[in-house]
Amino acid sequence: MIAVLRMPEATYLMQIFASAFLAVLFLQSGIDKIVDRRGNLEWLSGHFAKSPLAGIVPALLICITILEVSAGALSAVGCVLVILLKDSTIAFYGAIISAAAITALFFGQRMAKDYAGAAVLVPYFLLTLVAIYLLAPQ
Repeated sequence: MIAVLRMPEATYLMQIFASAFLAVLFLQSGIDKIVDRRGNLEWLSGHFAKSPLAGIVPALLICITILEVSAGALSAVGCVLVILLKDSTIAFYGAIISAAAITALFFGQRMAKDYAGAAVLVPYFLLTLVAIYLLAPQ
């Protein structure tokens, strides 16, 4: 016998997986920027060397690190709260910060004229928009 998911159960599972995905994505990226700050700063300095952002790369690294860690932490805590309490409020805010982080990353890639790198971010952004919709408090 095959179990059929009803809409509320399917939405619940989508909330869990979307918030878990954003948690993994942004915690890994943000923590990497903390642990390997020097390596990230060197790479980003080269990446933005010929862009208008060249002079503010260290400040931008701090900003994106804060955005990513915040997005990941809110999404992780939110995922747990969705599982335990079926409350998506914190995960919703994690998805909003995730969208802001991806928008910032997209802006940076476009300013660096890394159009392929910018294009890679589009599926992440679309997932984040779906997560915002799914996680919006009812």
